[in-house]
Amino acid sequence: MVNSVEPMAYPYSETYWKSLRYFNFYRFCISAILFSSSLFYPLSLSILTQDQGPFQVALTSFYLLSTTASLVAFHYYRRRFSFNTQLSLHVLTDILVLTLLIHTGGGLRSGLGTMMLVTLAGAGVVGQGRQVLFYAAVATLAVLFQQAYLSMTLDFETVDFFQAGLFSAGFFGVASSARLLARKVLANEVLAHKRGVDLQNQTLISQRIIEEMQDGVLLLNRSGWVKQHNPRAEQLLGLRNTSENILANYSTELALSFAEWCKDATNKSEPISVYASGLQLRARFVSTESSESDVLVFLEDMGRLQEQARQLKLAALGRLTANIAHEIRNPISAINHAGQLLQEENQEPSSMRLLRIVLDNVQRVERIVSDILELGQRDRMQRELIDLRQTLPILVDDYALQEKVAAGVVQFEFSGVAKLFFDRAHLHQVLWNLLGNALRYCKTLEGSIRFQVSDAGQAGWVNLHVVDDGPGVDQKGREQVFEPFFTTHSQGSGLGLYIARELCEANGAQLELLESQQGADFCISGRSVECQ
Repeated sequence: MVNSVEPMAYPYSETYWKSLRYFNFYRFCISAILFSSSLFYPLSLSILTQDQGPFQVALTSFYLLSTTASLVAFHYYRRRFSFNTQLSLHVLTDILVLTLLIHTGGGLRSGLGTMMLVTLAGAGVVGQGRQVLFYAAVATLAVLFQQAYLSMTLDFETVDFFQAGLFSAGFFGVASSARLLARKVLANEVLAHKRGVDLQNQTLISQRIIEEMQDGVLLLNRSGWVKQHNPRAEQLLGLRNTSENILANYSTELALSFAEWCKDATNKSEPISVYASGLQLRARFVSTESSESDVLVFLEDMGRLQEQARQLKLAALGRLTANIAHEIRNPISAINHAGQLLQEENQEPSSMRLLRIVLDNVQRVERIVSDILELGQRDRMQRELIDLRQTLPILVDDYALQEKVAAGVVQFEFSGVAKLFFDRAHLHQVLWNLLGNALRYCKTLEGSIRFQVSDAGQAGWVNLHVVDDGPGVDQKGREQVFEPFFTTHSQGSGLGLYIARELCEANGAQLELLESQQGADFCISGRSVECQ
């Protein structure tokens, strides 16, 4: 309900001060008219009497000076005095001056009582609360006192008191009605302001949502004129600087698709190739209910959609593979155990060769299952700040002892902070896979594998390189090296590098294969400070 809005909650809003300024202008105009009437008497339009000329001139001069001073003071010093104090001073001054003018004019028959009604109406619109009734009460007492004084000095007439009573009732009625009207107007203004603020906030939020959308958005009219577009649309269409906001200047292919849609809106648009950006996009046209029948165009990157679909498929495949791996682990263990028992009981060369093949492949399958199950633990981590100067030599010694690697094959180069914020178990798994991959293809000479640790170009980041002197990776292999089950080695599972990259991403790091003149250069880029 509008009436439930309480304007008293905003006693000194700008609306009140603006109303008081207009009220002061009205008082100044009235005082100027009264002063002119008293100064240039007699005139055909004069509202004052001749017998009190000097007193009326002095009184109207005082009134003109007071209203002028009120205007000047309001313009320069309005905030130094409270709103109620200024309004009360203005209204009481008007009541005093008008009462004296009524008295010199022979009472309410002079017609000046109507001006007091207007003053109280203005005070009711500008004022606040019960203060308006106070002004009406003061005006009533002033008029009654003036009428009583006249009855004692002049001939008494009952109709004069009746007229004074009517004016007094009118004072209260006008003041109350004006105040109620002002309250409703102010309540509507407060409500309109609140709705304006809500609309502005909603507009800002909608604009931010459109700007951050992964899809491009354009607003067109039916003639193909582009009214608006978001930054994503510029990226998808490869826009630079268009001379005119015509759709054909944005994309010829999109303009043709829009023309076909205008002919038949039921046809689904085919994906279009944008040569400026080199992307394949799908455009979706949606009519709006605006007065100009504008059209919204949503642009979707088909490459991103295909990548999302691929990621969903890989995620589903990963969950399925993990479940299968968990289920087949026990049968594989049973087969391995049975094969070992048969190997102990049967010593025939032909049987031993077959059992050896069985056990080797069982171990390979078990290694693949372990890798898959290890990948399922990527989100379970406890990251910590690891000192690479201490951790890397210990890890390499453990690997060399287990895999029987000669001393000196792996060497280290440290510079900068040499600290990495990573899960220790995950880092062990990643480097174990990278070391195994490097050892498989290197020349196994002194310094064939090098760990190079240095600060990255970005502050707070560190680069960890694992470089070997092998044949390297060809261009075709570089595009598939991190894909699951891709391997060029007969004994490899094809999951080592894929798992290494997944574990790095889980720790907020990146694993990349960099260009190298000789061998392969795998680089881990991660934070060297603890994440906040």
